[in-house]
Amino acid sequence: MLGQNELLVILAIALLLFGGSKLPELARSLGRARVEFKRGMSEEEEKSEQR
Repeated sequence: MLGQNELLVILAIALLLFGGSKLPELARSLGRARVEFKRGMSEEEEKSEQR
């Protein structure tokens, strides 16, 4: 698991690379991707349980 210092460094680098205006959009995209990934994983688990 990442510590607080590591997260701060990652956020600072992201801010430098993408700029302040792109970070909220990037965070939303990552959140949507995470939700879709979890949904896909749960669907596959359900399919394998039905077999």
